[in-house]
Amino acid sequence: MEHVLGIGGYFMRAADPAALSAWYRDRLGLDVDESGLWRQDGGPTVFATFDAETDYFGSRAQRTMVNFRVRDLDAMLAQLRAGGADVAEETQDMEGVGRFGWVTDPEGNRIELWQPA
Repeated sequence: MEHVLGIGGYFMRAADPAALSAWYRDRLGLDVDESGLWRQDGGPTVFATFDAETDYFGSRAQRTMVNFRVRDLDAMLAQLRAGGADVAEETQDMEGVGRFGWVTDPEGNRIELWQPA
């Protein structure tokens, strides 16, 4: 059986695509080329489904949530707060998995940040 090799892209609608792309570049350091290509560091990727009624993604209108691996969660959250981003106060620790925090982008999409254990 053929199988997928990894995530090939993540696409989102935006009222202002250029501004939203700039937010991801300026706030998260997601540096993409003119085609949108981003060469990410190797590491684990989680693919998980959630119950349709979950509040984990924030708004129930949000059907998916991207999770970015980070080296230092506290530093990333402080950087986002200093830049005026909407950062959740709480973080979560999962033994053997790592630490999690959340930020909402300017168009209302909740993003999860993960510092692997």
